[in-house]
Amino acid sequence: MAQVLRQLPAQKEDPNLLVGTDTSDDGGVYKLTDDLALIQTIDYFTPVVDDPYMFGQIAAANALSDIYAMGGTPKTVLNIVGYPMEALGPDMLSEILKGAANKAAEAGAVTVGGHSIDDQEPKFGLAVTGVVHPDKYYKNVGAKAGDALVLTKPIGAGIQTTAIKHDHMTDEAIDKVSQVMAELNKTAAELLKKYHPHAVTDVTGFGLLGHAYEMASGSRVTMTINKDHVPVLAGTEALAKDGMIPGGTRKNLRWLTPNIAFHQSIAEHWPFILADAVTSGGLLVSLPNHEAERYVRDLHKAGITEAAVIGNVHQHSDKVIKVF
Repeated sequence: MAQVLRQLPAQKEDPNLLVGTDTSDDGGVYKLTDDLALIQTIDYFTPVVDDPYMFGQIAAANALSDIYAMGGTPKTVLNIVGYPMEALGPDMLSEILKGAANKAAEAGAVTVGGHSIDDQEPKFGLAVTGVVHPDKYYKNVGAKAGDALVLTKPIGAGIQTTAIKHDHMTDEAIDKVSQVMAELNKTAAELLKKYHPHAVTDVTGFGLLGHAYEMASGSRVTMTINKDHVPVLAGTEALAKDGMIPGGTRKNLRWLTPNIAFHQSIAEHWPFILADAVTSGGLLVSLPNHEAERYVRDLHKAGITEAAVIGNVHQHSDKVIKVF
């Protein structure tokens, strides 16, 4: 996609465009007044679970997450639907839309409409508009040497949803990964406002390593990640060993490998776990080291019990990411 975007004509400069396409950020930010800016984002994908209501919830949580990752408050959502009505009938789509509407309401946002097309394969997502103060939005760049890295949700959802497609998951495990993906990043974002983050993003399709790479390279720093501190969904390691690796995860790792150094002791399945193409993952936050543990304690008290400090930020060196 970067190769495509580079060929587009340059846009006319607009001083009110605070965040646009120059960086790989989670959404666009446009200043309306001295006290108000809009955040806009869009995301959609094919079903990752069989339950249509849960798929709607996950898709909504995933799209809403970009607003939280930029420090904003979601206000309105638009549904984006591709659906084979004749083949699947209306009931399944109704459940998808119901799940999304309920999740949007949980976030305090209003569903204001949408657009649909007849498609051979179901696809669903949302365009979300949020608001933020023009001086208080987060970007996915700006991490500083001396920062610590906090991850608020466990990874492994891509591997587990691939295992669902191959009937390698128990009902209990499916319920767990579904609940993790459907969980909003609202509480994590609200608690973060007490602190001074230098860079924030959410972990989605590029995986933990991919989003960390974007943050580190854009900030011109090197990040170290301790794999033993990274929260991972139970059962993920066994599934990775069994070869339940999504194609997107394999592509992520191929793309990242030249810029990442893995310690020689790391088993061969672990890079796939760390690069796993996640749906609706947690926030990845770079903030001052002395604030990181307090932020994690706040998250634990709020019920986000798997949040953890997973690494540190250093002056730029030979590799962008180092994993040990």
